[in-house]
Amino acid sequence: MRLINIKPGRLLGVALMLLPFVAIFVAYAVGSDIRLTANPADKLLPAPQKVWGTAIRLMTEADRRSGDILFWQDTWASLQRLALGIGISALVGLVFGLAIGLLPMARSLLEQFVAVISMIPPLALLPILFIVFGLGELSKVVLIVVGTLPFLIRDLSQRVLEVPQELIVKAQTLGASSWVIAMRVALPQLMPRLIQAVRLSLGPAWLFLIAAEAIAADAGLGYRIFLVRRYLAMDVILTYVIWITILAFIMDRLLRHLSRRAFPWAEDGM
Repeated sequence: MRLINIKPGRLLGVALMLLPFVAIFVAYAVGSDIRLTANPADKLLPAPQKVWGTAIRLMTEADRRSGDILFWQDTWASLQRLALGIGISALVGLVFGLAIGLLPMARSLLEQFVAVISMIPPLALLPILFIVFGLGELSKVVLIVVGTLPFLIRDLSQRVLEVPQELIVKAQTLGASSWVIAMRVALPQLMPRLIQAVRLSLGPAWLFLIAAEAIAADAGLGYRIFLVRRYLAMDVILTYVIWITILAFIMDRLLRHLSRRAFPWAEDGM
């Protein structure tokens, strides 16, 4: 029996899936216990129960000055920025991906330009974005767009180029215009790839969002993390980091579910 042919059953699969998370939790708990035993005032690795208590407090207690629960306020602010940035990138990436993939003139004009632009580290542009667009919401959204759009364009245009040429030739034989070919032949093939590309862009998008909020913001998950770091409030920082991870995981699962429901025929290849 070769290892490549051994498939875990359902229960074993769930156990294997949970094993890395359990291992990380146990390692953290042991490390925290060792540090707190040596120094009860240690702030670097707070006990798991303290992190849990902090999470409950942050999610339920209102701020004394504003009366708002800052945890949910930060979450809403960050999700708005992320959704707007990813949404713009997806829409623009779809348009340019179709154009570059279908139109030889557009491909000659833009393919190498997009390739070069994609090599620029987006975080290096952050000071320029703040100077040009100011310290408000626009610069944060633009950073997410700048960081994710080139990848989306390159990925989607490549998918259009992979559309079987026979389909395009048959459509032209039947008298279809370039617009009809784009909408009726290429676009249906592209939509599953778009969702997959957006899923892959979520990680970098969160990175750019947190970086922008850390530098210039008055609300947001990244803003709160960098605000409390000066007090070494690791219990608060860990709560926010875990929450960001949960949000990213939920978004990824929702996109995967959307892809399965809307394009079940494409799931085997994704």
